[in-house]
Amino acid sequence: MEERLRWLEAVTDAGLAQLTVDRLLDELLDKVRELMAVDTAAVLLLDPSRQFLVATAARGIEEEVHQGVRIPLGRGFAGRIAQERHWVAIDHVDYSNVFNPILREKGIESLLGVPLLAGGAVLGVLHVGTLTPRPFTEQDAQLLQMVADRAATAAQSRMSRAERAAAAVLQRTLLPAQPPDIPGLEFASRYVPGHRGQVGGDWYDVFTLPSGTVCLVVGDVVGHGLDAAQSMSQIRAVLRSSALRTEDPAELLTMLDEHVQYFLPDTMATALCGILSPATATLHTSSAGHVPPILAVPDNAATIVTISPDLPLGVMAGHPRHSVHVPLPPGFVLCLYTDGLVERRGIVLDDNIEKLRRTVTAQAPETVCIDIMQKLVGSATPEDDVAVLVVRDLVTARPTT
Repeated sequence: MEERLRWLEAVTDAGLAQLTVDRLLDELLDKVRELMAVDTAAVLLLDPSRQFLVATAARGIEEEVHQGVRIPLGRGFAGRIAQERHWVAIDHVDYSNVFNPILREKGIESLLGVPLLAGGAVLGVLHVGTLTPRPFTEQDAQLLQMVADRAATAAQSRMSRAERAAAAVLQRTLLPAQPPDIPGLEFASRYVPGHRGQVGGDWYDVFTLPSGTVCLVVGDVVGHGLDAAQSMSQIRAVLRSSALRTEDPAELLTMLDEHVQYFLPDTMATALCGILSPATATLHTSSAGHVPPILAVPDNAATIVTISPDLPLGVMAGHPRHSVHVPLPPGFVLCLYTDGLVERRGIVLDDNIEKLRRTVTAQAPETVCIDIMQKLVGSATPEDDVAVLVVRDLVTARPTT
């Protein structure tokens, strides 16, 4: 047993240290088959719904992976292990004790499985099998559990890194690489991930519509990581599509809320949507629980745009939404942002919004963004994601009619 444990230390710590999750699991199963003298080995991981175990890696029963085997939580051999979070051994495999027919068809006689646990959470199941009857002992289970625990910790760490990387790529793909070229308008923006650099669901968007109006959007999906970024990507796409059917921001947010209620039932988000009309110098805007924009004009102090916010997206179906028209003087600068810019522990939200109001001036958008980030963020790492969108009117005077 001591020799096995020394070998196990080398395999699970050093030998697998630099592998990706897929390679880690493949190498692990090869080593486990050798270590325990078994014929088959497989890892099943919980899917995002946490209701099914999905065959992810296998040796000796590769069909599990190739056929996309899914085991309901609590059903059969693997499902029972995941639900009870305890090892299970089967001396003789038959229809009464396994859910997956592949195990029977391969002629597996005996099975031993343990849960993959990391940070108190179940990630999946590791099981081994033999083609001849074998009574697995508690000592066998302890050894397999040690392998599973080390593999689960490593896999969770690597999966977390992969999710963070995927979320970051998704965020960079969806945020405008550069502002659109719209005559008479100038843009600048900032996006900074929050604590520990974990990307979340904050976003901004700006695009023109067939009528010549400009849609400005900022939003914040509650949460962090890949799930929040994926929800954000859906919401952004739905809003863009809906903007081709209506230019009323209240109707846009209503359509968006219907999508969230139906397709993303566990999601909550705030959003501010504005339709800017260069021809009439107005902003038609609506707020779904979002922080108010700041409006600056030449030779005057900036103001907080008065918008009574409606409920956030995903909170209550059928809640009425409203919008307001905001006149925009020549040379205006409009600043839209997410709450990560102004929310700080120990500081009243309204105080920081007032600080932002004093910071925004009728200057070049890039200059405004620099001032905002210096005075509102400074040298501290933001506790939450920060997204800022600044638009400036380059028309200093308009003819009267």
